[in-house]
Amino acid sequence: MLEVMPRNARLRIAELEAQVATRDARIAELEAQVKALTRRVAELEARLRKNSTNSSKPPSSDPPGVRRPPRRPTGRRPGGQPGHQFHERQMLPPQQVDRFIDVPAPERCSSCNGKLEGGQGQVVRHQMVEIPPLKPLVTEVRCHVLECAHCGTLNRATPAPEAAGHVFGERLSAMVCLLEGKYRLSKRLVRDALSDLLGVRLSLGAISNREKEMSEALSAPVAQAEQHVRDQDAVNMDETGWFEGKVDGRHGRSWLWLAATTLVAVFRISSSHGSEVAKALLGEDFAGFLTTDRFGAYTWYDTALRQLCWSHLTRDFQGFIDRGGESARIGQALMTERNRMFKWWHRVRDGTLSREEFARRMREVEQEVGRLLRQAAVCAEEETAGTAAKILELEEAMWTFVQVESLEPTNNFAERLLRPCVMYRKTSFGTQSPEGSRFVERILTAVTTLGLQQRNVLEYLTDLLYAHRRGLPLPSLLPFTTTVQSS
Repeated sequence: MLEVMPRNARLRIAELEAQVATRDARIAELEAQVKALTRRVAELEARLRKNSTNSSKPPSSDPPGVRRPPRRPTGRRPGGQPGHQFHERQMLPPQQVDRFIDVPAPERCSSCNGKLEGGQGQVVRHQMVEIPPLKPLVTEVRCHVLECAHCGTLNRATPAPEAAGHVFGERLSAMVCLLEGKYRLSKRLVRDALSDLLGVRLSLGAISNREKEMSEALSAPVAQAEQHVRDQDAVNMDETGWFEGKVDGRHGRSWLWLAATTLVAVFRISSSHGSEVAKALLGEDFAGFLTTDRFGAYTWYDTALRQLCWSHLTRDFQGFIDRGGESARIGQALMTERNRMFKWWHRVRDGTLSREEFARRMREVEQEVGRLLRQAAVCAEEETAGTAAKILELEEAMWTFVQVESLEPTNNFAERLLRPCVMYRKTSFGTQSPEGSRFVERILTAVTTLGLQQRNVLEYLTDLLYAHRRGLPLPSLLPFTTTVQSS
């Protein structure tokens, strides 16, 4: 028969068991904390590794020491290469020349000093360009007043509509808005530029009034441009950060959206970064092809009609490589397939490879990329697996350009149009009010669209204000439409 354990021993065992349970609970708690902190450290390290080569961050945000993937040296000297299109300043026709200076031929030969005889030979021309001193044209409107001899009423002359109420002419007002919207000058710099170059002095309030008038004049042409974009067969969309007003003493967060076609680009500033803005820009009836990045605001659109940007996919694949291990192996294989695709695509654009042959070759690339992404989704590092799974959700949209002739594999067109706007934001710190945002989005629409069509922006804005002030049909921003009725 077992000896009965003394009471004090049983108490000691119970005490030790309680201590062990408490310590086990504490160990489990600490292990959970270590796991969470390890995950947090990995997340922060991954965030530190992100730069413009492996994410959507702009190059301006790269810290010192970031090296972009080196380009293979071509062995050619910098500058124009053999066969490139030659650009030089074109000579103006004689009817546009203001003054001629004829220099007679020499009397003696520069080689043998023999006397030169005969009439004039060929003429070698060159033109000098100068700007005369600029002086503003000031018009004073003098309205005469007569007193009625019968009732004593003062009767003042009524000026013509174009001379009534407008202190600044259409061209000067257009120039103010052009200096802001295209050349990204602040109001103070616009004021200084007009004073230095033209001798015209404007207050900051007068410049703001010019913005307001231009915004009102552009309202109908921009609305027509928006409808034009909705009616097109292919649109590129992108967005970037913006600021509007102040929230708790800080710049209010907004976004600048862009919907662009070959000849028309429309901008919109919104406090929302969601799909409702993209839907509003494109319209409910849009049925064309949409080229974007993988941002979630575009997932509502039919995947079969989308084209993912391969520049963004390239950064994703580079992110795989930078994580090392299995991710790096898969990322490098994906990059190899990406390089094959672009090599053939450049030949298609050059006309040295038919689209039929390109589509045939791309079947192998599409299959290999899909296989590698499925490997990444189940085998690689956690962040790589998540990115691969998200890309696979839109796998069909990776290859739309292979079958649709009008599409490009990247969204670089939209990104190039947004780049000046990013510089605008960095120097202006955004806008201070919704009214300011309306001016910016409309002037950017006008400047960018007219640039795509190679039309003179200053002349358009001048004609627009002229028509707006007189209630005439407004000049259109569309390439094949002359006027639009004001709203």
